[in-house]
Amino acid sequence: MISARRTTARATVRAASASAVVLATAGGLLTAVAAAPASAATVTCDSPVFKRQFFGNATFSGTAKRTDCDAAIDSNWGAKAPAAGLPKDNFSVRWTVTRDFGSGGPFAFTAAAQDGVRVYVDGVRRIDLWKNVTATRTKAVNLAIPSGKHTLRVDYAAWTGNANVKFVYAPRTSASVDKVKPLAPTAPTVTYDKTTGKARLAWAKNKEMDLAGYRVYRALKGSQFGATPLTTTTATTYTDSTVPKTGETYVYEVRAVDKAGNLSAGSADVSVATVDKTPPAQVTGVKVTVGASTLRLDWNAADDAFSYSVYRASAPEGPYTRIVWAVGDTYYTDVTADIKQRAYYRVTAVDKYDNESVPSATVDPGEPDTTAPDQVTGLTAKGTTAGNAVRWQASSADVEHYQVWAVPAGQSSDPDGPDIVTGTSYNDMRAEEGAAVTYSVQAVDAYGNISPVSETVTATRPAPGESAAPTGLTGTLRDSDTELTWDYSADSTRYGYRIYRRIGTSDAWTRISEDDYTSLVYDDTAAPAGPAQYYVTVNDQYGNESAPTGIVTVDRATPATPTAPAPPTIALSAPYTECTANDCVAHGGSGTPLTVTLTPPSDRLIWGYEYRFSGDTGYTRTPDPTVTWTPPASGTYTFEVRTVDYYGGRTGAAAKIQFKVG
Repeated sequence: MISARRTTARATVRAASASAVVLATAGGLLTAVAAAPASAATVTCDSPVFKRQFFGNATFSGTAKRTDCDAAIDSNWGAKAPAAGLPKDNFSVRWTVTRDFGSGGPFAFTAAAQDGVRVYVDGVRRIDLWKNVTATRTKAVNLAIPSGKHTLRVDYAAWTGNANVKFVYAPRTSASVDKVKPLAPTAPTVTYDKTTGKARLAWAKNKEMDLAGYRVYRALKGSQFGATPLTTTTATTYTDSTVPKTGETYVYEVRAVDKAGNLSAGSADVSVATVDKTPPAQVTGVKVTVGASTLRLDWNAADDAFSYSVYRASAPEGPYTRIVWAVGDTYYTDVTADIKQRAYYRVTAVDKYDNESVPSATVDPGEPDTTAPDQVTGLTAKGTTAGNAVRWQASSADVEHYQVWAVPAGQSSDPDGPDIVTGTSYNDMRAEEGAAVTYSVQAVDAYGNISPVSETVTATRPAPGESAAPTGLTGTLRDSDTELTWDYSADSTRYGYRIYRRIGTSDAWTRISEDDYTSLVYDDTAAPAGPAQYYVTVNDQYGNESAPTGIVTVDRATPATPTAPAPPTIALSAPYTECTANDCVAHGGSGTPLTVTLTPPSDRLIWGYEYRFSGDTGYTRTPDPTVTWTPPASGTYTFEVRTVDYYGGRTGAAAKIQFKVG
């Protein structure tokens, strides 16, 4: 007879006069049996339920006498027939199921029977107890099941006597045995509620038979997922109520974890774009600088700012009009301002979601300047084969640029108008050889006020001497200097070279060599940071200069060596000492000067140092290896210093120490 135990599981049975019992599983394993009262022509059983067939012989021959669904193989018929219409001896039963084993892994298969039982996996026999016996026999095997779907088949034959059969299979979940990761969860989705700021995730149920649960991870888009999950859950949904409301995009992934502690790969990423209703911080440090017919504003960068807006008013209380928005930099030049009329400014920060900060403090450039700069003095001019070199002394501190007037001999005015120069020298390459030119200079401030005309000076550009110009001038960057090399013409005797340098492209040339310099190599140890231009001439026997070589430009902002300089060694003067990891004892008082002595790295020549103390807003540069500083009050301070090389002030890593005062 068929066991009377009943469970529920889904089964579809088609028969002319048959009914089906619905079966179920527990925990993914087969644990119960169900019986159908009659045979059926066609039975479909949902995995992982077995399809069971009864045969009226012990050889599985012919058509099955009865077909139904069985949630677990665990039957004891004793000496009775397994079902109506079947014999009590010489019958057979076959169970089959095809199910998804997920990632697979190590499994234990156990069969027990009186009489014969055989177990197959994908058609391969794994257990064989095939003999007419008078007592129940048991056999267990451990198998490594590959991932994916596999078919199980259990054949049972009862010959004579009592009949019973049982078969179970289950994953082996010991961490020392199971090293197979679960499959990654699939079909993740996420929805975001802009009102509550919560994100709800859902994903498909994993097919692992030894699943312990799921772990949910969140990361800012573009960054790596952290090691700590948001949650560990056995459900297939999770609501994240902690996602930051920053306007950034956050990415989620789900991982499965089995009972052995193996963690799967991540699911496909899903993301949400969060809302951002928080404005950036207030802009600080706004200042206004008067330029040539313009006003320039500079300010400090604000956290979370995507752009900035600039507002202007004619009175400090307003009203303010926005004159520009979406400024990407931390400065703006107002070319529409009338610099002779006082104006007031405010700046706001705007994030990428158009949240705007409160305005900055109001700033203004002060009353417009109507006073002209001082008259230019110290004007000199000297003719060279490369042009007339004109120099003068700086005028007032508020000078924005100079106007240089050049009047050729026999003319009453400069036919080309003035040249605009920002420095205090000028090289007139337009001067003709042998023709006297008279020069005068005026200073102009940012408000357009012009100084009186300076006194005049006259210079004549000489014709080149008898010697041919040197050739092949090149400049090479080195750690401590700029090396210049050139060739000389074979048609002349060398009576001395003259090397010239200038910084600006319109500046006057400065001779940096002695008259009797005869080498073909010159080391400019005073080369400035940034670009500099050079040319070389040669003197003939009468002391006349040749025509100049071609001009070469050398930029000391471009390093000749690939590495930045190492930081210096720091030593503090008594009574101060550096704090250690375990000790930071106060030394000296707030009125006691501190002297810091710096020892440069031994592997290179350097220009100097760049340092700052606690509270400094920026770095101070100095070529001096000693720095003196008086602590303003008791407390703990830091000193940070970097080495500065010759390549345009390139700096390396910083060294930092801490000390305590008072």
